[in-house]
Amino acid sequence: MENGGHATIPLLDEERAEDFSNRENSNINGGCITHSESSSITIVLIFSVAVVFCGSFTFGCILGYSSPAESGIMDDLGLSAAEYSVFSSIMTLGATISGVVSGKTADVISPRGSMWLSEVFCSVGWLAIVFAQSSWCLDLGRLVNGLGVGLISYTVPMYISEITPKNVRGAFASAHMLVLCCGFAMTFMLGNIVSWRILALIGTVPCILHILCMFFIPESPRWLAKAGRGKDLEVALQRLRGENTDISQESAEIRDYTEICQRLSATKFLDLFQKKYAYSLIVGVGLMLLQQLVGSNAISCYTDFSSTFGTTTIAIIQIPAAVISVFLADRSGRRPLLIVSAIGMGLSCVIVGIAFLLEDLDEWKEITPIMILIGIVAYSAIYSVGIRGVPWIIISEIYPVNIKGVGGSLATFAVWFSSTVVIYAFNFMIDWSPAGTFFLFAIFSAATVVFTAILVPETKGRTLEEIQASMT
Repeated sequence: MENGGHATIPLLDEERAEDFSNRENSNINGGCITHSESSSITIVLIFSVAVVFCGSFTFGCILGYSSPAESGIMDDLGLSAAEYSVFSSIMTLGATISGVVSGKTADVISPRGSMWLSEVFCSVGWLAIVFAQSSWCLDLGRLVNGLGVGLISYTVPMYISEITPKNVRGAFASAHMLVLCCGFAMTFMLGNIVSWRILALIGTVPCILHILCMFFIPESPRWLAKAGRGKDLEVALQRLRGENTDISQESAEIRDYTEICQRLSATKFLDLFQKKYAYSLIVGVGLMLLQQLVGSNAISCYTDFSSTFGTTTIAIIQIPAAVISVFLADRSGRRPLLIVSAIGMGLSCVIVGIAFLLEDLDEWKEITPIMILIGIVAYSAIYSVGIRGVPWIIISEIYPVNIKGVGGSLATFAVWFSSTVVIYAFNFMIDWSPAGTFFLFAIFSAATVVFTAILVPETKGRTLEEIQASMT
């Protein structure tokens, strides 16, 4: 390349990008960190996170709806088992469709705009179910619910990661899954008390609350930087970090790194497959695929193992498990949570698989149902500690701002598409071999341990700019 006014920009940007990846070490060696990334938690930050948790709660309500509503819907509308199976599973199809554009939607209309849109979808979906008089209206409502879930599942953890200081980012992002579990459990328990129409109507409450409260929270500072709204960036960051906090260094880092990313490449889908983004692409998509290949959503849909007691136990046990994840995310780190969770899930699947092998033996007939129940309850609890939420945290952290939209879209599509495939194949696999199915899930759990140990970076205690610079 000829020497000229712009010939040195790529080299300059590489040097500046490398500086970001080195700042973590200099911060540690310097003894203390004085910029606003390590500032105290403010009321505005807590309120902002609490508002977006309405989206998390909506997510959980939608996931938990189909099981307690099953008998009421089938009796009132005369649905067959096959028709209800379509209603139950079509939500993942909707999430797959919106997942394709989830990241790009947040890029174009902002994370707040994307969350508004998601709650509009969820509200319309709930109301379609409330007033449904036929199976097609039910299915349409559930599909529209899925469109909302596909946007929520990516945008909520991304927004949380972009507004929180690095020292508490993991805890706040993990709390997203805790609130989701609360919504799931509440919907399941209320479903045993109220009718399916009232239950769907209750589901609109967090949607409306989220839509109204979104007017009072700031936009993501990093999205504002990408949009070229520097003054708004400083205003939003000052609100989040506190009026008396010096935000100059954090603001400069966000601006500089955003400028670097936008200079180096455009925001086209094919740019995601450049060599320099291969690492973040493999980590993000790989984690999302493994999250489903270990059988998480399929096993949660498996109701033949126990009575209502068993499914209620699963709904409730996920809450304290998610609480553990909140406390450990910024203490032990993301990698240990993933590895321990995958090991525990693998061992739980082995227990269930062995139980299925032994169930035809007369001396084991009374014990094997207990083994299956223990295995699946343990699986659900350990899943909520790590693999349920940590992959969503990581994909919200690793993609540079110039590819965050397309990278997030691809990862979200991967998780919901693979979920749809695994849930669809699960019943055929169980008919083929119950034991073999759970042993296969155990193998994928072991693969998750290896994948995490070799490839997944530790993001605890690092700014988003440091993480992203180290992966490109």
